[in-house]
Amino acid sequence: MTAVVRARLSRETMGRLRLASQGLTGPGHGKVAGAVRWMTAMQAQDLQAALWAVGQRVPGSRLGDVRSALDRGEIVRSWPMRGTLHLLAPEDLKWILGITADRLIRGMAGRHRELGISAADVDAAAEAGLQLVSGDGAASRAELFQAFEGVGQSTAGQRGIHLLGILCQRGWLVQGPLAGNQQLVVAFADWIKVSRSLDRAEGIAEWLLRYLRSHGPATERDFSWWAGIPLTEVRTAMAGVKGQLVELEFEGTSYWLAPETAALLDDGVPGASSVLALPGFDEFVLGYTDRSLVVPPEHANKIVPGGNGVFRKTIVAGGQVVGTWTGPVTGRGTAVVPQPFDTDNGLRPAAQRSFELQAAKYRRFLGV
Repeated sequence: MTAVVRARLSRETMGRLRLASQGLTGPGHGKVAGAVRWMTAMQAQDLQAALWAVGQRVPGSRLGDVRSALDRGEIVRSWPMRGTLHLLAPEDLKWILGITADRLIRGMAGRHRELGISAADVDAAAEAGLQLVSGDGAASRAELFQAFEGVGQSTAGQRGIHLLGILCQRGWLVQGPLAGNQQLVVAFADWIKVSRSLDRAEGIAEWLLRYLRSHGPATERDFSWWAGIPLTEVRTAMAGVKGQLVELEFEGTSYWLAPETAALLDDGVPGASSVLALPGFDEFVLGYTDRSLVVPPEHANKIVPGGNGVFRKTIVAGGQVVGTWTGPVTGRGTAVVPQPFDTDNGLRPAAQRSFELQAAKYRRFLGV
């Protein structure tokens, strides 16, 4: 039977529970590969932001640790869902693509017609790409696009990146080791030696359970949007996994989370006075269809100005987003500047000191 908790809750408490489940407070979930595996998928359209997102979940880690995990194939970056890049454990990518790829590609059919991409074009690009990188080879995106052009596949405009995305979603190619701040493209079968095999129903159930354990408190609708899986299938899967979860009722909505996270309510949820400097696109903000639990609606436009899809770096205090910040993306420069929503009073003195510690942590991560 599912445990239902009706504790006195606030948005701050719900936000702090999410921080705990995501490994942003407490000891985390091991090293780089363990942290990514715990999250199942981490938004990684902005590579530098994704590296810091992992760093925040692995105490004491440095930029080189996360880059090395990519270089060794301990974590991978591909297009498994929502048409955007994510970090995943390598053994999870194939079965997740088995759930999402057909729907993703069908959803882009209109755009592919505009770009003149047919099934025959995809086959031609696949053959050229695999000929270039098979046998443990690797190619830059420019080299891959040159191979596409060599078989009559134009890469002008967005056609090249769409062809690459399809080949990755079909499990033929994947992004591999880093070359500077770009990832080289490799053959999926060469780079990922071990893949798990789950059928659709089994996979959706496991994915849902892992999402709610790593992102909870969250709703069925949050997962449906996040994974791109129809709500009807999510509800079917929920019937099989809810016995392993705890249900929280908050403002008339059912939220689900891991029993271990819910147990924190007994002794006080950590993070009441903690301040975090999170990257843009972090799962704490981006991993839910309804972000109002942690982002005051009146300030939402400051995080995604004009709804342009570009998420700014955020300051999180006590489980709530209280501002944005700017800082160096790589080793160039050292200034880390807070931009609190409360422009009159700024951060409270204790929060300002905590933010300065976060700024120092970020600079250490970058090695500056």
